[in-house]
Amino acid sequence: MTAITPELLQRFDVPGPRYTSFPTADRFVEAFGQEDYILALQQRRQGAPGLARPLSLYVHIPFCESLCYYCACNKIVTRHPERAQTYLQYLAREIALHTEHCGTGQPVSQLHLGGGTPTFLSDAGLAELMALLRSHFNFQPGGEYSIEVDPRTVTPERLAYLAQLGFNRLSFGVQDFDADVQKAVHREQPASQVFALVQAARALGFESVNVDLIYGLPCQTPQSFERTLAQVGELRPDRIALYAYAHLPERFKPQRRIDTAALPGAAAKLAMLARALESFEQAGYVYVGMDHFALPTDALAVAKRQGRLHRNFQGYSTQPDCDLIALGVSAIGRVGATYSQNAKDLDEYYDFLDQGRLPVVRGLALGRDDLIRRAVIMALMCQGEVLFEALDQAWLIDSRRYFAAELEMLAELQSQGMVEIDAESLRVTAMGWYFVRAVAMTFDRYLQADRNRARFSRII
Repeated sequence: MTAITPELLQRFDVPGPRYTSFPTADRFVEAFGQEDYILALQQRRQGAPGLARPLSLYVHIPFCESLCYYCACNKIVTRHPERAQTYLQYLAREIALHTEHCGTGQPVSQLHLGGGTPTFLSDAGLAELMALLRSHFNFQPGGEYSIEVDPRTVTPERLAYLAQLGFNRLSFGVQDFDADVQKAVHREQPASQVFALVQAARALGFESVNVDLIYGLPCQTPQSFERTLAQVGELRPDRIALYAYAHLPERFKPQRRIDTAALPGAAAKLAMLARALESFEQAGYVYVGMDHFALPTDALAVAKRQGRLHRNFQGYSTQPDCDLIALGVSAIGRVGATYSQNAKDLDEYYDFLDQGRLPVVRGLALGRDDLIRRAVIMALMCQGEVLFEALDQAWLIDSRRYFAAELEMLAELQSQGMVEIDAESLRVTAMGWYFVRAVAMTFDRYLQADRNRARFSRII
C-alpha cells in the first residue's frame, strides 16, 4: 500500500470500462432483438434435464421519491406509489414470457433488486414481487439474495420484513456523511439513521451489509472526506463500494443541478482516494478488486482468497459464473453467448409487453474471439491471473501467439511493477490489482481500435 501514491494514481487517471461484461454494453446493436434472445433462452432449456446451472436474476425498480443530483442510473422520480403497482403488473407479464421460453422452475442462486430505489415498493409490493418470482423460479438454499436500500425509505421494522421475504444481503446508499455534501447533491440523511439501520441489520442476521461511498462530489474536501472515512470505520460494514463521481451533465440531466465550481479538483480527488485506500487497509479490509472492499470474514473476501470470484452486471459475486436473466425497464442480461438489454423508456417497455413481446431492444451475440477475450478479461478481473496452458486447452489456441501484440503492449506495465509475465502465466501484482482495469483494457480489441474513450468512467 505504501507504493500507492497520488502520483501513481494520477498516472492511471484515464477513462476505461468497468468490465461487468465483455464486450461492453456500448457495443450492443439494435439488430439483436427478441428472436435472438428467445433462441438463447430455448438453448438453455434444451440442456441436460436436471443439470441446468443456477440462474442469477436482476430486477430493476426505476422509481425514486426524490432526485439525487449525482445519479446516472435509469430512474423515474415520482410521488405516486400507484405507479409501482402498474409496473409490477408488467413485470409479471415479462416473467411469464421468460418462463414460457426457458421453462418454469429454473434454479436461482442469486437475486439482486436494483434501481432507482427498490424500497420505493411498499411491503405489499415487495411481497407480491417475491411471490411472483418464487412461483416461476426455484430459489436455492444458500444463495445470495440482495436489495439496494435508500436509508431514508426504511426502518428497522422494514428491514425485518425484508429478512422475512428472504433477502440476506443489504446495500445502503450512503455516498457521504457530511451535511454540506448531502445538501449539495440533494440527499440528506443523518449518520445516526444509517448507524441504527446497520445495527438492526446485524441483529436480524443479514449475512452481509454493504455501504456505497462516492468521492469527488460537490463540497467534498480531503478534510471532510477524512471525517466520513472515520465514521465508516466506526460503522464497520461488511463491504464497502467506493466510486469516483463522474460529472457528465451533457449525458445525465440531474447532474446539471450541481454547481460545477463546488466540485473538488483532480488533486483533491486523488488525495481522497489515496486516503480511503490507506484507511480501509488500516481498518483490516481486503481489497477485493475494482472499487470493492470487504472484511476478511465476508464471503466476498473468502471467495477472492479461494479463487472463486466471479463478475457480472452487479459487480463481484461469490456465485459460480452463470446466466443472468434481467427483468424490468433498461435491465441488461446475459444468457449463453449473448447479451441483451430491455427498452430504457417506460412507455416503450410497456408497449412491448402489451404486444406480448419481450422488451429486448438491443444486444449482442458473441463470436469466438469475443468469448476468448472475455475469458481472459474476466480471469484478470476476478483472479488476477491468466494461465496460458489452461487457456490453450480450453480454446484450442496458442495463447502466447494469439495475444502476442497484447503481451508486447503490457511491457510498460510490467516495467512499472503492475504485472508479471513468464512462460506459464500473466499475473497481476499486489500493486497492479489496484489498476486491474488498465491491464484488462489491453485485451479489449474494441477499445484499442476506438480512440473515443471519454464515454467511460475513469479507472480509479
